[in-house]
Amino acid sequence: MLETVGLGGGFRFRYRHYGPYSEELATAVRRARIRGLILETENVASWGGMYSTFSTAMSEDAGISPLRHVLAGEMVNADAVELELAATALFLFGEDSPDPWGETERRKPDKAADGRLDRAKQLYRRLHQKTPELLPGL
Repeated sequence: MLETVGLGGGFRFRYRHYGPYSEELATAVRRARIRGLILETENVASWGGMYSTFSTAMSEDAGISPLRHVLAGEMVNADAVELELAATALFLFGEDSPDPWGETERRKPDKAADGRLDRAKQLYRRLHQKTPELLPGL
């Protein structure tokens, strides 16, 4: 999402198993972890797979855009699955999907169930309200 609004690191994404994926970003994260710039904690997801959370003790960069800080804060506080669904819909929109939310639900039926897709749409609307000229309306 940060890439879409021009506040990312210039990483390219493609669709993979769980949605948008960037090998460049994965490599940058591995390098930052090796250099001790970030800490990675691996967790077991409720469905049995693994996922990682990252943290850093580095001080905040004063040069970071206030909007990037606001958006990242909103995303960090979001439910991970709902954020994944919202990011997937945005990615599919960028790939010219005529119905990105419907396609997201089709590709991820288990994750979209139990109201999560509706909450992902609400999350996306909150992010869009903060960046109406940058983040497309879905």
